[in-house]
Amino acid sequence: MGRYDFDTVTDRWGTDSVKWDVLENELPMWVADMDFRTAPEIIEAIEARAAHGIFGYTDVNDDWYEAYISWWKRRYGFSLEKEWLMFCTGVIPAISSVVRKLTTPNEKVIIQTPVYNIFFNSIVNNGCRVLENPLFYKDGNYAMDLFDLGKKMSDPQATLMILCNPQNPAGRIWPKEDLERVGQLAKENGVTVLSDEIHCDLTAPGKKYVPFASVSDVCKEVSITCIAPTKTFSIPGIQTAAISVPNRFLRNKVRRAINTDEVAEPNVFALHAAVAAYNKGEAWLEELREYIFDNRRRVETFIDENIPEIYAVRGDATYLVWIDISKLGRTSDEVAAFLRKETGLFVSTGRIYGESGKNFLRMNVACSKVTLEDGLERLKRGVRLLMTK
Repeated sequence: MGRYDFDTVTDRWGTDSVKWDVLENELPMWVADMDFRTAPEIIEAIEARAAHGIFGYTDVNDDWYEAYISWWKRRYGFSLEKEWLMFCTGVIPAISSVVRKLTTPNEKVIIQTPVYNIFFNSIVNNGCRVLENPLFYKDGNYAMDLFDLGKKMSDPQATLMILCNPQNPAGRIWPKEDLERVGQLAKENGVTVLSDEIHCDLTAPGKKYVPFASVSDVCKEVSITCIAPTKTFSIPGIQTAAISVPNRFLRNKVRRAINTDEVAEPNVFALHAAVAAYNKGEAWLEELREYIFDNRRRVETFIDENIPEIYAVRGDATYLVWIDISKLGRTSDEVAAFLRKETGLFVSTGRIYGESGKNFLRMNVACSKVTLEDGLERLKRGVRLLMTK
């Protein structure tokens, strides 16, 4: 029995939750938002700050820098430096600011699809074009197509790559050798690599991700890394993140970008939540990882035994299960809509992650065991119904 409680279901109705803005009979297992209360240590830090009663403009303090530096050194053996770090209100605001600053309209930004759908928005909404480097998918596993990536990076109109590390939605932890090659190709072709590492702490027990900038001096010099405690500790609504940029030239550009876009100033709780998470939340996280990956394995086993027509892609990162539905002969849009209409199960359609996701669904399993079993039964019932149509 652990110290922390992940089994109790917390009612999120009426809390203005984006995830839970659904009909009464529906079960939302879509957006990457956990249904667990955050670590008690974080709640205590926020309550203590709230008790002060004055909520003025807030500066980034040394405690914030030290919390990030200590966490990455302790958990990943990577030494961040204070001067590399900048506060930002979120990873996506950071990515959009970087796209605006480091590209000019109509240039191309490389992404490895299927990938987090908001990357497309950050590129297209800022007047650039998406240049896809599709991942290999074979025998239920994903891998980088490094040969194709080299071709895409050699395009003189391609100046930026957004890397998802670990990978969302496939849950892949990229091997050091692949990341090293990405860095080499980027340097050879004058491409900056923007690495989104927001899911880095959510790996299977015994597994650790490799920070892109830690791989080599080359990777360090060509990269901008976005990190945050928000996914890890179930606090995305606090809007707190960091950008790490070792290269001084790039760092000055990024600092100018986020200040121009006014996303570089913390709200009054943003620092306290992050500091408490990294300084006091480690025990909570270790139990959370055990719970989440027990859920992931449960989904894999359940689908293998009860719904053999579909397949849960094995992953060692994130609480998002990528489900191959290609044998059903329907697109993900059709299947997702059918499941929601007939069973109330609300999962993400894979098509939004790129055309290569058209035969997949994404399911969020960061929930209680009771909720998970409900979702799995709905999934089974929905697939059975679909096959009779």
